[in-house]
Amino acid sequence: MTDTSSGNQAVNQAAGGNADEAKNPDPLGFDPTMQRVKVSDKRLLGCKNADVNQLMPLKYHWAWEHYLNGCSNNWLPTEVPMTKDIETWRSQKLTDDERLMIMRNLGFFATAESLVANNLVLAIFTHVTNPECRQYLLRQAFEEAVHTHTFHYVVESLGLDEGEIFNMYHEIPAISRKDAFEIELTKEISDPNFNPETFENKQAFLKNLIGYYVIMEGIFFYSGFVMMLSLQRRNLMTGVGEQFQYIMRDETIHLNFGIDLINGIKAENPEIWTQEFQDEMVAKIREAVELEAAYAKDCLPNGIMGLSAPLFREYAEHIADRRLERIGLPTQYNSSNPFEWMSEMMDLSKEKNFFETRVIEYQTAGNLDWD
Repeated sequence: MTDTSSGNQAVNQAAGGNADEAKNPDPLGFDPTMQRVKVSDKRLLGCKNADVNQLMPLKYHWAWEHYLNGCSNNWLPTEVPMTKDIETWRSQKLTDDERLMIMRNLGFFATAESLVANNLVLAIFTHVTNPECRQYLLRQAFEEAVHTHTFHYVVESLGLDEGEIFNMYHEIPAISRKDAFEIELTKEISDPNFNPETFENKQAFLKNLIGYYVIMEGIFFYSGFVMMLSLQRRNLMTGVGEQFQYIMRDETIHLNFGIDLINGIKAENPEIWTQEFQDEMVAKIREAVELEAAYAKDCLPNGIMGLSAPLFREYAEHIADRRLERIGLPTQYNSSNPFEWMSEMMDLSKEKNFFETRVIEYQTAGNLDWD
């Protein structure tokens, strides 16, 4: 009888290891059977066929574009001079109603940005299984930290009561209700035992995305932008207004990424987009509009020049319809936009005297345009 054991052993060694090695992989992580990642294997949620750490090759180019756009909008609040705002705040130029509106917005945003950041890092990033999306989420998390820094910088610069501003989410009912609404949407996916692969949990994850990207960043934040930028249009609190412009540009990219992520998950998991679930999401957005209308009434009990609580209800309804359309849900209100000037505020490419202030179209050095 011919002994073939030595020959078989040589074949096994030539193939990269023997049978024992295949059964007992390298304890340091080397796996000779691992295949290269294919683009087609990548998925947004619940992916087991592709390595979550391997960025290239890209599948979701929209995620990478949002990441690049975010990097081009790099900024820090401390680069914006606050001298004129401090003078305005200490003077008699602002009415009591304008001061109330400013304080309420600082109180809402100071904690809302932290809620968004916590949800990103502790919940969304954990369960999104695509590296290019995770790359953007890391960028967004940094931006949320910058936004939180912004409100600290404003409060400190103006000499406001830090305890009052940063506790409004506990002490002002209109703010507390909005925050509680968002926290409720995080509860399920923040559970350490949450498994995003079941039908119900995929829906829970999608509900969270809609709650934070569409409602928090796409509806709740925009009313605050209008209030603060309306003062800037009147040459009041211009430093704060400039910072709100940068935040708004960040949030617009956040919103666009979130909508792409929501629509991508829907496309890959069409079974979860049931009529019942769609009706539930419409109801959530309608509830959010009511919360926003109550918040506007709290911020503007008497109204100020060009702004009133009824106008903000109309605005919340208008932008809610736009968000509903973008995720494939029916519009609800057919309300017009009472603040069409907001489209101008989205464009930061405005001429300023270089010797009086910084270049407003601030980008990273490689993208800086001096013209």
